[in-house]
Amino acid sequence: MKTETSLNEKQGHWILAKLGKKVLRPGGRVLSEWLVKNLEITSKDDIVEFAPGLGFTANIACSYKPFSYTGVDMNEAAAALAKKNIHYENARVIVADAVASTLPDAFANKVYGEAMLTMQPLEHKKAIIAEAFRILKPGGYYAIHELGLQPDNVSEEVKNDVFKELSANIRVHARPMTPSEWKALFEEQGFKVVKEQHNAMLLLENKRVWQDEGIFRTFKFFFNLFTHPDLRKRVMNMKKTFRKHQKNLDAIALVVQKPL
Repeated sequence: MKTETSLNEKQGHWILAKLGKKVLRPGGRVLSEWLVKNLEITSKDDIVEFAPGLGFTANIACSYKPFSYTGVDMNEAAAALAKKNIHYENARVIVADAVASTLPDAFANKVYGEAMLTMQPLEHKKAIIAEAFRILKPGGYYAIHELGLQPDNVSEEVKNDVFKELSANIRVHARPMTPSEWKALFEEQGFKVVKEQHNAMLLLENKRVWQDEGIFRTFKFFFNLFTHPDLRKRVMNMKKTFRKHQKNLDAIALVVQKPL
């Protein structure tokens, strides 16, 4: 089992978190809320989240009062941060790799993850999806919120340009996929796609920041941004990259089902 002990603060999402940003997912608060709503969580459900991050979506999911919530994060520091931020008595966060979660077969009714498959190479994506399939009960649901590419017939040249610039500016090996590629990936692992939703990739645009963070956190984020010039430069480079590829980037959410 591969795990890590400390946060890689050079990665774009942890820089944003350090500056006070709470919502770090590509489709923003709206798509995270859509994901949770369409999982239809009940008080009888055992739910699992891969890479809970700051615990933002976990708290939305736990507001539905599931029977249990388990967060799985391979990074000890990230797991501790999520545990601190998730406010639910039936919640726990374990340190484990999403490809080998240590959870039993057919453990969960619902599994979800956000902005984590995007950062994995193809074979690792498949391994994580296979692990979700293993820990889900028959008929259970797996939901994702990830970075997508548009349109379906986007050229390999454009894809490679996007990959290269995202990796350079976010400091993660981001590999977004087209809607057809995402859906085919899940179908190859035995899932049936049941729901799909998209939102614009506007993570660092002022209107989206305001929508996601609210008044207080927006002012806090921009204050921190302007008082940390080294981090501001990194964020501006990320924003420039997102804008450059705006017509080819979006956020995608899927809900898929394990057969009965």
